[in-house]
Amino acid sequence: MRSDYQPPVEGVTTIAYHPPSDGGAITVTPALYRRSSSTPTVRFAQQQPPPGQSGAWYMYQCSGEGWRDALYRPPIWIPDGQQPAPSPEQLAQQAYSQLRLPSPQIHASPVETQLVNLPTWLWLDPAQWGPQSATASVPGVSVTATAVPNSVTWSMGDGSTVTCPGAGTPFPSGADPRSASPDCGHTYHQTSQGTPGNSYPVAAEVSWTVTWSGAGQGGTFPNLTTTSTATFTVAESQALNNAPN
Repeated sequence: MRSDYQPPVEGVTTIAYHPPSDGGAITVTPALYRRSSSTPTVRFAQQQPPPGQSGAWYMYQCSGEGWRDALYRPPIWIPDGQQPAPSPEQLAQQAYSQLRLPSPQIHASPVETQLVNLPTWLWLDPAQWGPQSATASVPGVSVTATAVPNSVTWSMGDGSTVTCPGAGTPFPSGADPRSASPDCGHTYHQTSQGTPGNSYPVAAEVSWTVTWSGAGQGGTFPNLTTTSTATFTVAESQALNNAPN
């Protein structure tokens, strides 16, 4: 960021920082500076602009949602008209870091309690199953990173895993509850009775393929993953048929 910073006339020295000796947590804060009362043994290297050159001081700023820069970086002098433009790859990396991927809500049928030996349908919120993009730009150049969900791996809590090629199919109203999902489902063979909370911990991990394009170029990034969680109670089917008349 362009800054109104001016280099100090006299030397400065850093205030020393010593980590705690009792093994406690270390809190890192930006470095502080004070004017030296004597000839400093350690000096902060000051860049000085050439006499008569037009330009400005710039400060590093590393910030964003969920981020706080805890490091001090010296300001730098950049002559007017010579700010180096970031490459498309650098903009792509910035866009990649700005991706905010949803963790879609887990759905299952039966809705409340799963039944032993009865197919369980599994699906994620269809509204959140789609491409997610972020764009980074400088004047004249714009690069977009796009993440596309391609599969979801379900950990069912009973030691089983299920990998599905998509979000899964919602259970149709009025369908036979004994029918199996056409693309994403699981059948429990043991109840969750006796497990912590008398329920199985269920996790759905979505794999996202990430690509970028812009400035006539393109490429790929390593896949990203997001995880949604829920708990399923599984009961014997006959136990639900003992309600009083």
